[in-house]
Amino acid sequence: MEAQMAIKTVLFDIHSSLNARMMPFGGYTMPLQYTSIIAEHRATRESVGIFDTCHMGEFRITGKSALSDLERILSCPVTSMKHGQCRYGFICNKNGGVIDDQILYRIGDDHFYMVVNAGTRKEDFQWIQEQISKETSLEDLSDETAKIDVQGPKAPKLLAKLLDDPIDDLKFYTFKQNSFKGVSLISSRTGYTGEIGLEIYCNNTIAAEFWHACTELGALPAGLGARDTLRLEMGFPLYGHELDSNRNPAETGYTRSISPDKEFIGSSVVLDPTRLTESLVGITMEGRRAARHGDILRSSSGEKIGIITSGSFSPCLEKAIAMGYVATKYAELGTPLLVDNGKQQLHGEIAEMPFYQESTCRKAIAKFL
Repeated sequence: MEAQMAIKTVLFDIHSSLNARMMPFGGYTMPLQYTSIIAEHRATRESVGIFDTCHMGEFRITGKSALSDLERILSCPVTSMKHGQCRYGFICNKNGGVIDDQILYRIGDDHFYMVVNAGTRKEDFQWIQEQISKETSLEDLSDETAKIDVQGPKAPKLLAKLLDDPIDDLKFYTFKQNSFKGVSLISSRTGYTGEIGLEIYCNNTIAAEFWHACTELGALPAGLGARDTLRLEMGFPLYGHELDSNRNPAETGYTRSISPDKEFIGSSVVLDPTRLTESLVGITMEGRRAARHGDILRSSSGEKIGIITSGSFSPCLEKAIAMGYVATKYAELGTPLLVDNGKQQLHGEIAEMPFYQESTCRKAIAKFL
């Protein structure tokens, strides 16, 4: 029933024509994989992959009080953002839990664009609407916006052939207005894979044509399966796994996304060091058998010390990796632990993140053009 009720993205017919394996995700029917997760993962690391991310939510926030409202709603600093800059941060509730994580784009002094997760989009919109001033305008642009991610070391050269304006000036976590065949779009130096590339925000009317243009130049379609293994190798948190409404975001270690210099909703908890009892850690496993969300983490003596939030086989490291929360005293690198899946106990140890150390996302784009 869930799959029948799920929304189809504007690219659904393309996925069907490629015989993609589909699955429900965030209220949408999305491609899990086209060929194999490992092949799509490696194509993104080594060449260029293309992802349908039209399920993501996009809000426009404008008005003279937009800046001050966003400073109060988001954990990250907003005033210091320059035009054309993106910034990752958390939307917290009053108890310091995470309503969602988001990326904010500053288009002008009083003009912002926010990208949120599909599964929390409606709740995010309602929460923000309740918090903003009367002078601030909030619009949901999600239904009219298509989002396509083109990621990998060969992505810049491919995109340079398709976009009307140069992209050689784009630095990590910046964006610019661009166009494809004269139709306006946003090209953003962001992504969820750890590889260089762009996230493209465009009108639904040109999404399919843009997708086909990319694949004709060699981009390999990649699904949610590869997207998940790629982000796990980079140690990126996923809402509903590493983040939720009861989780203090300071425990993730993403302190650069939490301003210590301002009051924001939930900051009295988030900025209180006495509230931090657990730490998000990376875990490497012995062998290929992966841990799964919800598996219990135990000390070498069998004491319960935490829980697995994400786990998978790593195509690049060729071993199982995971993320999870442990009591802070057990978070030291190299600490041995056991993963209890209810049937057996697997051996692992606390490891440095990101697991994959050769990503290209922060490198100068000119090197790839």
